[in-house]
Amino acid sequence: MCLVVGFVSLSLVGQNSDKQASASSTSDNSQKLDEKQILKKEQSQRILGVYPQFAVTSRHDAPPLTASQKFKLAAKTAVDPFTFVAAGLQAGIGQATNSHDEYGQGAAGYGKRYGAALADSETSNFFANFAYPVLFKADPRYFRLGEGSFKHRFFYSISQEFTCHTDKGKRSFNFSNVLGAFTSGGISNAYYPPEDRGFGLTMSTSAISLIWGSVGGIINEFWPDLDRKISHKKPKDATSAPAPH
Repeated sequence: MCLVVGFVSLSLVGQNSDKQASASSTSDNSQKLDEKQILKKEQSQRILGVYPQFAVTSRHDAPPLTASQKFKLAAKTAVDPFTFVAAGLQAGIGQATNSHDEYGQGAAGYGKRYGAALADSETSNFFANFAYPVLFKADPRYFRLGEGSFKHRFFYSISQEFTCHTDKGKRSFNFSNVLGAFTSGGISNAYYPPEDRGFGLTMSTSAISLIWGSVGGIINEFWPDLDRKISHKKPKDATSAPAPH
């Protein structure tokens, strides 16, 4: 009799353990699905339906990106139509100001400037948003503060070009952005006119990249506020939790 009771008890304990394990597995799968949906939503963000904000999050508890997710984020930016349009605009400005005059004018000159501008953008994106973030275990996203005084948020947005969240949830110097800019600047010596190559080109290209990155940080930080004032929208709960300082 005791053996029977013991066997029944063990069976019930085993069933309860299986149910708990199943419930835990279901919960984990649900959380992974929710995170996947949130990431998909965040990486579809655009300003006025044009300017991409794929690497922006307003969640203070956003899980770190895996190496695969960092690659997908960089790849999504690399092939986005806006990347090619922006390179075209930059080439047009260079054509108008006759920068790197050895390229010349006309369609040939524009084509060379376009190729150089696109190469700058793509190499910077690859190293700053994928290669170095994986190497240094850093998060390439902009973590929006979303609260506080204008002055505090303004300087916070600029500082994000030089500081970042790590995969362990800490803060660190943003080696990814800085080294990404200088690596891209160094590579640019391979395709800019010989007369413009050298240390000066590397420094100027790197500085321009970091400046535009800082401008992008300001846009990332304040656009949702401006958008709500213009359209009278309310913050969306899924992605509006303020990031930590």
